[in-house]
Amino acid sequence: MKAIRIHSAGDLRMYDEPEPVPGEDEVLLEVTAVGICGSDLHWFGEGGIGDAVLNRPLVLGHEFAGIVQSGNLKGQRVAVEPAVSCGLCYFCEQGHPNLCENIIFAGHGKQDGALRQYMAWPKNFLFPIPDSIDDVAGAMLEPLGVAIFATDLAKIGLGARVGVYGCGPIGLMIVQLARLLGATQVIATDVLPHRVEAAKAYGATDVFQAYKAEEVDVIMAATNQKGVDIAIEVAGDNHAVTTTVETSRPGATVVLVGIPDSNETSFNAASARRRGLTIKLCRRMKHTYPRAIELVDKGLVDVNSLVSDCYPLAGYQQAFESAAKREGHKVVIEPNK
Repeated sequence: MKAIRIHSAGDLRMYDEPEPVPGEDEVLLEVTAVGICGSDLHWFGEGGIGDAVLNRPLVLGHEFAGIVQSGNLKGQRVAVEPAVSCGLCYFCEQGHPNLCENIIFAGHGKQDGALRQYMAWPKNFLFPIPDSIDDVAGAMLEPLGVAIFATDLAKIGLGARVGVYGCGPIGLMIVQLARLLGATQVIATDVLPHRVEAAKAYGATDVFQAYKAEEVDVIMAATNQKGVDIAIEVAGDNHAVTTTVETSRPGATVVLVGIPDSNETSFNAASARRRGLTIKLCRRMKHTYPRAIELVDKGLVDVNSLVSDCYPLAGYQQAFESAAKREGHKVVIEPNK
Protein backbone atom coordinates (compact mmCIF):
# COMPACT_ATOMS: atom_id res chain seq x y z
CA MET A 1 0.00 0.00 0.00
CA LYS A 2 0.99 3.66 -0.39
CA ALA A 3 1.65 5.91 2.60
CA ILE A 4 2.84 9.51 3.03
CA ARG A 5 5.40 10.31 5.74
CA ILE A 6 6.74 13.66 6.85
CA HIS A 7 10.49 13.79 7.64
CA SER A 8 10.90 17.47 8.45
CA ALA A 9 9.21 20.79 7.69
CA GLY A 10 8.00 20.68 4.08
CA ASP A 11 9.54 17.24 3.45
CA LEU A 12 6.78 14.76 2.61
CA ARG A 13 7.60 11.44 0.91
CA MET A 14 5.54 8.58 -0.50
CA TYR A 15 6.37 4.99 0.51
CA ASP A 16 5.32 1.47 -0.42
CA GLU A 17 4.57 -0.26 2.86
CA PRO A 18 3.02 -3.56 3.98
CA GLU A 19 -0.69 -3.53 4.67
CA PRO A 20 -1.15 -3.36 8.47
CA VAL A 21 -2.35 -6.39 10.42
CA PRO A 22 -5.13 -5.55 12.93
CA GLY A 23 -4.60 -6.39 16.59
CA GLU A 24 -7.08 -8.24 18.78
CA ASP A 25 -9.41 -5.26 19.34
CA GLU A 26 -8.77 -3.61 15.96
CA VAL A 27 -10.16 -3.76 12.45
CA LEU A 28 -8.55 -3.06 9.11
CA LEU A 29 -9.79 0.16 7.48
CA GLU A 30 -9.65 1.23 3.87
CA VAL A 31 -9.11 4.98 4.27
CA THR A 32 -11.49 6.88 2.00
CA ALA A 33 -10.97 10.55 2.90
CA VAL A 34 -8.55 12.56 5.05
CA GLY A 35 -8.90 16.26 5.84
CA ILE A 36 -5.78 18.40 6.18
CA CYS A 37 -6.13 20.14 9.53
CA GLY A 38 -4.51 23.33 10.76
CA SER A 39 -2.48 21.18 13.15
CA ASP A 40 -1.21 19.13 10.17
CA LEU A 41 -0.06 22.42 8.65
CA HIS A 42 1.97 23.11 11.80
CA TRP A 43 3.76 19.80 11.23
CA PHE A 44 4.21 20.63 7.54
CA GLY A 45 5.37 24.20 8.07
CA GLU A 46 7.34 23.89 11.29
CA GLY A 47 8.17 20.21 11.73
CA GLY A 48 6.25 20.14 15.00
CA ILE A 49 3.31 21.47 16.96
CA GLY A 50 3.54 23.04 20.38
CA ASP A 51 6.11 21.09 22.35
CA ALA A 52 5.80 18.01 20.09
CA VAL A 53 8.53 17.57 17.48
CA LEU A 54 9.27 14.97 14.84
CA ASN A 55 11.51 12.16 16.06
CA ARG A 56 10.79 9.78 13.16
CA PRO A 57 9.07 9.90 9.75
CA LEU A 58 5.40 10.26 10.69
CA VAL A 59 2.15 9.56 8.82
CA LEU A 60 -0.06 12.60 9.42
CA GLY A 61 -3.86 12.72 9.26
CA HIS A 62 -6.48 12.57 12.00
CA GLU A 63 -9.65 13.81 10.24
CA PHE A 64 -10.72 10.71 8.35
CA ALA A 65 -13.36 8.25 7.27
CA GLY A 66 -13.04 4.72 5.99
CA ILE A 67 -14.62 1.38 5.13
CA VAL A 68 -14.14 -1.54 7.52
CA GLN A 69 -12.35 -4.45 5.83
CA SER A 70 -12.38 -7.06 8.60
CA GLY A 71 -14.50 -8.39 11.45
CA ASN A 72 -18.25 -8.27 11.92
CA LEU A 73 -18.41 -4.64 10.69
CA LYS A 74 -16.87 -5.52 7.32
CA GLY A 75 -18.23 -3.26 4.59
CA GLN A 76 -19.49 -0.60 7.04
CA ARG A 77 -18.61 3.00 6.25
CA VAL A 78 -17.37 4.77 9.36
CA ALA A 79 -16.12 8.04 10.76
CA VAL A 80 -13.14 7.58 13.04
CA GLU A 81 -12.36 8.99 16.47
CA PRO A 82 -8.62 9.72 16.18
CA ALA A 83 -8.05 9.95 19.95
CA VAL A 84 -7.94 6.55 21.64
CA SER A 85 -8.41 7.01 25.38
CA CYS A 86 -7.59 4.30 27.90
CA GLY A 87 -10.88 4.45 29.81
CA LEU A 88 -9.08 3.65 33.06
CA CYS A 89 -7.19 6.75 34.20
CA TYR A 90 -8.60 9.39 36.55
CA PHE A 91 -9.62 11.75 33.75
CA CYS A 92 -11.36 9.03 31.75
CA GLU A 93 -13.23 7.92 34.85
CA GLN A 94 -14.29 11.53 35.44
CA GLY A 95 -15.78 11.71 31.92
CA HIS A 96 -12.92 13.57 30.24
CA PRO A 97 -11.45 11.16 27.66
CA ASN A 98 -9.95 14.13 25.76
CA LEU A 99 -7.66 14.66 28.77
CA CYS A 100 -6.68 10.97 29.07
CA GLU A 101 -3.22 10.48 30.57
CA ASN A 102 -2.51 7.60 28.19
CA ILE A 103 -4.11 8.95 25.03
CA ILE A 104 -3.04 7.72 21.61
CA PHE A 105 -3.73 10.18 18.80
CA ALA A 106 -3.58 9.47 15.07
CA GLY A 107 -0.80 11.33 13.29
CA HIS A 108 0.98 12.40 16.48
CA GLY A 109 3.97 11.10 18.40
CA LYS A 110 4.43 7.35 17.95
CA GLN A 111 1.03 6.79 16.33
CA ASP A 112 0.85 7.00 12.53
CA GLY A 113 -2.22 8.69 11.09
CA ALA A 114 -4.48 8.24 8.10
CA LEU A 115 -2.51 9.48 5.07
CA ARG A 116 -2.20 5.95 3.75
CA GLN A 117 -4.46 3.54 1.91
CA TYR A 118 -5.10 1.15 4.81
CA MET A 119 -4.72 1.31 8.58
CA ALA A 120 -5.66 -0.71 11.64
CA TRP A 121 -7.72 1.05 14.30
CA PRO A 122 -9.55 0.06 17.52
CA LYS A 123 -13.10 -1.00 16.66
CA ASN A 124 -14.56 0.81 19.67
CA PHE A 125 -13.52 4.15 18.19
CA LEU A 126 -15.49 3.83 14.94
CA PHE A 127 -18.86 5.45 14.24
CA PRO A 128 -21.06 4.09 11.43
CA ILE A 129 -22.27 6.78 9.05
CA PRO A 130 -25.47 6.71 6.95
CA ASP A 131 -25.61 6.86 3.16
CA SER A 132 -26.67 10.52 3.42
CA ILE A 133 -23.10 11.35 4.51
CA ASP A 134 -20.51 10.75 1.81
CA ASP A 135 -16.89 9.86 2.47
CA VAL A 136 -15.59 13.43 2.33
CA ALA A 137 -18.30 14.61 4.73
CA GLY A 138 -17.39 11.67 6.95
CA ALA A 139 -13.89 13.08 7.32
CA MET A 140 -15.39 16.47 8.20
CA LEU A 141 -17.15 15.01 11.25
CA GLU A 142 -13.91 15.26 13.27
CA PRO A 143 -13.48 19.05 12.90
CA LEU A 144 -17.23 19.40 13.41
CA GLY A 145 -16.75 17.53 16.68
CA VAL A 146 -14.18 20.12 17.76
CA ALA A 147 -16.62 22.90 16.85
CA ILE A 148 -19.38 21.20 18.87
CA PHE A 149 -17.11 20.83 21.90
CA ALA A 150 -16.11 24.51 21.65
CA THR A 151 -19.77 25.52 21.72
CA ASP A 152 -20.37 23.10 24.61
CA LEU A 153 -17.69 24.95 26.57
CA ALA A 154 -19.16 28.30 25.54
CA LYS A 155 -22.68 27.45 26.77
CA ILE A 156 -24.36 29.63 24.15
CA GLY A 157 -27.85 30.61 25.25
CA LEU A 158 -30.90 31.89 23.43
CA GLY A 159 -30.48 35.47 22.33
CA ALA A 160 -26.71 35.49 22.94
CA ARG A 161 -24.27 37.79 21.20
CA VAL A 162 -21.39 35.62 19.97
CA GLY A 163 -18.04 36.58 18.45
CA VAL A 164 -16.20 34.03 16.31
CA TYR A 165 -12.67 35.23 15.63
CA GLY A 166 -11.04 33.09 12.94
CA CYS A 167 -13.13 31.61 10.14
CA GLY A 168 -11.30 28.57 8.90
CA PRO A 169 -13.43 25.42 8.62
CA ILE A 170 -13.89 25.01 12.38
CA GLY A 171 -14.74 28.70 12.83
CA LEU A 172 -17.30 28.50 10.02
CA MET A 173 -18.87 25.45 11.66
CA ILE A 174 -19.03 27.35 14.96
CA VAL A 175 -20.86 30.17 13.16
CA GLN A 176 -23.47 27.65 12.00
CA LEU A 177 -23.75 26.04 15.43
CA ALA A 178 -24.10 29.41 17.20
CA ARG A 179 -27.12 30.23 15.06
CA LEU A 180 -28.60 26.76 15.71
CA LEU A 181 -28.14 27.31 19.44
CA GLY A 182 -30.15 30.52 19.34
CA ALA A 183 -27.56 33.29 19.09
CA THR A 184 -29.27 36.37 17.66
CA GLN A 185 -26.03 38.15 16.80
CA VAL A 186 -22.98 36.33 15.47
CA ILE A 187 -19.98 38.51 14.72
CA ALA A 188 -17.24 36.86 12.64
CA THR A 189 -13.76 38.02 11.67
CA ASP A 190 -10.81 36.73 9.70
CA VAL A 191 -7.76 38.19 8.01
CA LEU A 192 -8.75 36.59 4.69
CA PRO A 193 -11.55 38.28 2.73
CA HIS A 194 -12.95 35.04 1.25
CA ARG A 195 -13.37 33.60 4.75
CA VAL A 196 -15.16 36.74 5.90
CA GLU A 197 -17.57 36.38 2.98
CA ALA A 198 -18.06 32.69 3.79
CA ALA A 199 -18.95 33.54 7.38
CA LYS A 200 -21.72 35.79 6.11
CA ALA A 201 -23.01 33.00 3.88
CA TYR A 202 -23.06 30.57 6.82
CA GLY A 203 -25.16 32.82 9.01
CA ALA A 204 -22.96 35.47 10.64
CA THR A 205 -24.95 38.68 11.16
CA ASP A 206 -21.90 40.98 11.20
CA VAL A 207 -18.57 40.29 9.50
CA PHE A 208 -15.32 42.26 9.58
CA GLN A 209 -11.86 41.73 8.17
CA ALA A 210 -9.32 41.39 10.96
CA TYR A 211 -6.04 43.27 11.14
CA LYS A 212 -3.90 43.30 14.31
CA ALA A 213 -6.99 43.67 16.53
CA GLU A 214 -7.85 47.02 14.92
CA GLU A 215 -11.35 45.60 14.35
CA VAL A 216 -12.13 45.91 18.08
CA ASP A 217 -13.75 49.35 17.70
CA VAL A 218 -16.11 48.30 14.90
CA ILE A 219 -17.10 45.15 16.79
CA MET A 220 -17.92 47.19 19.89
CA ALA A 221 -19.95 49.57 17.73
CA ALA A 222 -21.84 46.59 16.27
CA THR A 223 -22.84 45.58 19.80
CA ASN A 224 -23.81 49.13 20.85
CA GLN A 225 -20.66 49.20 23.01
CA LYS A 226 -21.96 46.30 25.12
CA GLY A 227 -19.55 43.63 23.89
CA VAL A 228 -20.30 40.00 23.16
CA ASP A 229 -21.58 37.44 25.67
CA ILE A 230 -19.38 34.69 24.21
CA ALA A 231 -16.08 35.17 22.36
CA ILE A 232 -14.57 32.14 20.59
CA GLU A 233 -11.05 32.43 19.16
CA VAL A 234 -10.27 29.98 16.34
CA ALA A 235 -7.36 31.73 14.64
CA GLY A 236 -4.28 30.61 16.58
CA ASP A 237 -3.14 34.22 16.61
CA ASN A 238 -2.54 36.54 19.55
CA HIS A 239 -4.21 39.46 17.79
CA ALA A 240 -7.39 37.36 17.69
CA VAL A 241 -6.96 36.55 21.38
CA THR A 242 -6.69 40.27 22.08
CA THR A 243 -9.91 40.80 20.15
CA THR A 244 -11.74 38.16 22.21
CA VAL A 245 -10.80 39.90 25.45
CA GLU A 246 -11.32 43.48 24.33
CA THR A 247 -14.75 42.83 22.78
CA SER A 248 -16.17 40.72 25.64
CA ARG A 249 -18.72 42.20 28.01
CA PRO A 250 -18.12 41.98 31.78
CA GLY A 251 -18.76 38.43 32.95
CA ALA A 252 -18.45 36.97 29.44
CA THR A 253 -16.99 33.59 28.52
CA VAL A 254 -13.95 33.32 26.25
CA VAL A 255 -13.11 30.01 24.56
CA LEU A 256 -9.65 29.61 23.00
CA VAL A 257 -9.59 26.97 20.25
CA GLY A 258 -6.74 28.05 17.96
CA ILE A 259 -3.19 26.67 18.18
CA PRO A 260 -0.61 29.51 18.10
CA ASP A 261 2.51 29.20 15.96
CA SER A 262 4.74 30.37 18.81
CA ASN A 263 3.25 28.02 21.44
CA GLU A 264 2.41 31.09 23.51
CA THR A 265 -0.88 32.90 24.12
CA SER A 266 -1.07 36.31 25.75
CA PHE A 267 -3.66 38.99 26.47
CA ASN A 268 -4.07 42.14 28.53
CA ALA A 269 -4.45 40.82 32.07
CA ALA A 270 -6.04 44.04 33.37
CA SER A 271 -8.74 43.97 30.67
CA ALA A 272 -9.57 40.34 31.35
CA ARG A 273 -9.51 40.72 35.13
CA ARG A 274 -11.62 43.88 35.23
CA ARG A 275 -14.20 42.20 33.02
CA GLY A 276 -14.22 39.14 35.26
CA LEU A 277 -13.92 36.89 32.21
CA THR A 278 -14.18 33.11 32.30
CA ILE A 279 -11.46 31.80 29.98
CA LYS A 280 -11.63 28.20 28.74
CA LEU A 281 -9.26 26.28 26.47
CA CYS A 282 -10.66 23.72 24.05
CA ARG A 283 -8.76 20.42 24.11
CA ARG A 284 -9.89 18.51 21.02
CA MET A 285 -13.39 17.14 21.74
CA LYS A 286 -15.40 14.64 23.74
CA HIS A 287 -18.71 12.80 23.30
CA THR A 288 -19.46 14.64 20.05
CA TYR A 289 -19.52 12.11 17.18
CA PRO A 290 -23.16 10.95 17.52
CA ARG A 291 -24.31 14.59 17.56
CA ALA A 292 -22.06 15.51 14.62
CA ILE A 293 -23.45 12.63 12.55
CA GLU A 294 -27.05 13.56 13.35
CA LEU A 295 -26.52 17.27 12.58
CA VAL A 296 -25.06 16.49 9.15
CA ASP A 297 -27.54 13.69 8.41
CA LYS A 298 -30.46 16.06 9.07
CA GLY A 299 -28.92 18.88 7.08
CA LEU A 300 -28.64 21.19 10.08
CA VAL A 301 -24.91 21.79 9.56
CA ASP A 302 -23.37 22.04 6.09
CA VAL A 303 -19.90 20.48 5.93
CA ASN A 304 -19.66 19.50 2.27
CA SER A 305 -19.54 23.05 0.95
CA LEU A 306 -16.58 23.75 3.24
CA VAL A 307 -14.45 21.35 1.18
CA SER A 308 -12.82 23.41 -1.54
CA ASP A 309 -10.32 20.88 -2.99
CA CYS A 310 -9.93 17.10 -3.15
CA TYR A 311 -6.71 15.32 -4.21
CA PRO A 312 -5.64 11.71 -4.70
CA LEU A 313 -2.85 10.41 -2.46
CA ALA A 314 -0.29 11.00 -5.21
CA GLY A 315 -1.18 14.71 -5.12
CA TYR A 316 -0.07 15.04 -1.49
CA GLN A 317 2.51 17.77 -2.09
CA GLN A 318 0.10 19.96 -4.02
CA ALA A 319 -2.62 19.28 -1.45
CA PHE A 320 -0.46 20.47 1.45
CA GLU A 321 0.84 23.48 -0.44
CA SER A 322 -2.74 24.43 -1.37
CA ALA A 323 -3.89 24.06 2.23
CA ALA A 324 -0.94 26.11 3.48
CA LYS A 325 -1.83 28.98 1.15
CA ARG A 326 -5.33 29.06 2.69
CA GLU A 327 -6.86 30.14 -0.60
CA GLY A 328 -9.93 27.96 -0.05
CA HIS A 329 -11.36 26.26 3.00
CA LYS A 330 -10.81 22.54 3.66
CA VAL A 331 -8.48 20.41 1.53
CA VAL A 332 -9.18 16.67 1.51
CA ILE A 333 -7.02 13.77 0.29
CA GLU A 334 -8.73 10.58 -0.92
CA PRO A 335 -6.06 7.85 -0.53
CA ASN A 336 -7.75 5.16 -2.63
CA LYS A 337 -8.70 7.29 -5.60
